[in-house]
Amino acid sequence: MTAHRTLIILTGMKSLMNYFSHQLSSMTALLEHIVRLESPTTNKAALDRLGTFLAEEVRNLGAEVTLERQAGAGDHVVARWGRGDGQVLILCHMDTVWDIGALPLRYEDDRLYGPGAYDMKGGITIAIGALRGLRELGLWPPVPITLLFTSDEERGSRTSRALIEAEARRSRLVLCLEPALSNGALKTRRKGTGLFRVTAYGRAAHAGADHEKGVNAIEELAHHVLALQRLTDYTVGTTVSVGRIEGGTRSNVVPDKAWMWVDVRVANGAESERLTRAIRSLKPVLPGARLEVHGGMSRQPMERTPLMAQTFAWAQSVAAGLGITLLEGATGGGSDANFTAALGIPTLDGLGVVGDGAHAVHEHAVLSSLPQRAALLAALISAAPNLNLAP
Repeated sequence: MTAHRTLIILTGMKSLMNYFSHQLSSMTALLEHIVRLESPTTNKAALDRLGTFLAEEVRNLGAEVTLERQAGAGDHVVARWGRGDGQVLILCHMDTVWDIGALPLRYEDDRLYGPGAYDMKGGITIAIGALRGLRELGLWPPVPITLLFTSDEERGSRTSRALIEAEARRSRLVLCLEPALSNGALKTRRKGTGLFRVTAYGRAAHAGADHEKGVNAIEELAHHVLALQRLTDYTVGTTVSVGRIEGGTRSNVVPDKAWMWVDVRVANGAESERLTRAIRSLKPVLPGARLEVHGGMSRQPMERTPLMAQTFAWAQSVAAGLGITLLEGATGGGSDANFTAALGIPTLDGLGVVGDGAHAVHEHAVLSSLPQRAALLAALISAAPNLNLAP
């Protein structure tokens, strides 16, 4: 790093905090606007409306914007400032778990309640605010920057994963704007997530006249519900949850088909392999029954590897230059950071807004956290050209 670049960064740290101390009102207005642009993960038209708005916002910051068109999901928005390897990649998702009208927007003290305010429209607001600050302060770094607004993170990133991984492979640093932990900590550990569908097939029969001729698929499934729930092991951070069951046709018919959806969360790769093997090796219990298992692990665990520890230590040093004490923690949910960390790319997750209530009716963002989080993100982007971590 040149002495000139060092001076720019040190001077810039002070100017960033001063600049963002005056941005609360504008950032709150942006957050409210995009929360009102409700964007359920299953509503393509709503997602594309939000995507159109965000595309215009980043074009106004000088980005080259392209849309990755999707038939069964919202279009992904790709914003670029420059091209080439060694880029900084910023990850945001536009989709929420809330149906339109399900969760009203309201203010209470220093909090904005509403669909996606915390997960993760607060993060989107911070990303746009940070980039605007870098532009206006003349602190834009000499590296390419790519910002992704994806549309299906809440459904496992089925259409966006390949795009995310391709961009990550060209990146020196990935910054994921998922919300912070409640104390503002970044997330240096995330569980891996999996979803399996187990289907039991039996034989239909009259529930009264020919009961003995039937093979009850629901009964077969019940054996496996209990077996799967017992795979949970809190001591190693593994949870298995049968979250949905369907089956049967009429109460007077022995059901010949039933199925269940099984959520799996694991803290490490060994548990991922153990659970996958156990679920895929399920065998029928009732004579004449048959089982099918589909699905698997959608996100591998994001573990606190030596590279993760180094990346966080670097972020701590940047934060310290702003007068911020940065903490770290773990969470049971998965994010798109799981994908990039698994590729061995330096990744920081949980850089979004402070708040609480992801996927819950009390979802909210703490508004006063927006300026500081934007200053932190801007500082990390500005310092990224100097990041040089051992693999």
